[in-house]
Amino acid sequence: MFIAGNYLNFVTEELKDPYKNLPRAIWISIPLVTIIYVLANVAYFAVMTPQEMLASNAVAVTFANRTYGVMAWIMPLCVAFSTFGGVNGAIFTSSRLFFVGARQGHLPGFLATISTKHYTPMPSLIFGCLMTLIMLSSNDIYILINYTSFVESAFIGVSIAGLLYLRYSRPDMERKIKVNIGFPVFFMIICLFLTITTLTSSPRECFVGIIIVITGIPVYLIGVVWESKPKWFRGILDKVTLLTQKACLSVREELKED
Repeated sequence: MFIAGNYLNFVTEELKDPYKNLPRAIWISIPLVTIIYVLANVAYFAVMTPQEMLASNAVAVTFANRTYGVMAWIMPLCVAFSTFGGVNGAIFTSSRLFFVGARQGHLPGFLATISTKHYTPMPSLIFGCLMTLIMLSSNDIYILINYTSFVESAFIGVSIAGLLYLRYSRPDMERKIKVNIGFPVFFMIICLFLTITTLTSSPRECFVGIIIVITGIPVYLIGVVWESKPKWFRGILDKVTLLTQKACLSVREELKED
């Protein structure tokens, strides 16, 4: 729920009047989703015991089998639609994340190009697809979930901590969108809870997730910190960028100077 609301922050450039519509979308979506989730759990507890819920691999499906009768097939279909919507949001926002990172020089330049036909970061979408396929090579989906949830919760918590630090150290800093300090504090508490819970319940998976993150350090040092790259290295990057632009019919974005 909170992660879905956080996705909106990745696409502010593509929103109309983001300083008005972004807070409005968050204020509408989060209370609505919260109410739906609470009512769904109330319905589950009204039909099933806690032991039955723990024993069920799919609580919603078990609930539907007991209450919907011959129409129980609707629940798996609704779950599929919900999953599709969540994946669609993740794909939509993660590609913009790669795109902006490349535009700032933190990722290879070929990711900072936009399709001339669809006006979308096509290379970033393909890159995200390839990375996803690599992650899906794991034969245990629960381990994969622990990897991603731990790392994601930890980094979101660090980002919120940075926001709180800036609110304390630079209170007069200009902020286009500003909310009550209680909301980021509450959000950070949730991130800490998710991080600590995963760390205590699956320490091995969390350790592997930390190792995966650490492997990005040498890539960052070579790709970003190392500015005096040899000509042959830059030549390879330029060729990859040119090949990607031809294959995806993409070009670099023209940024307006303030």
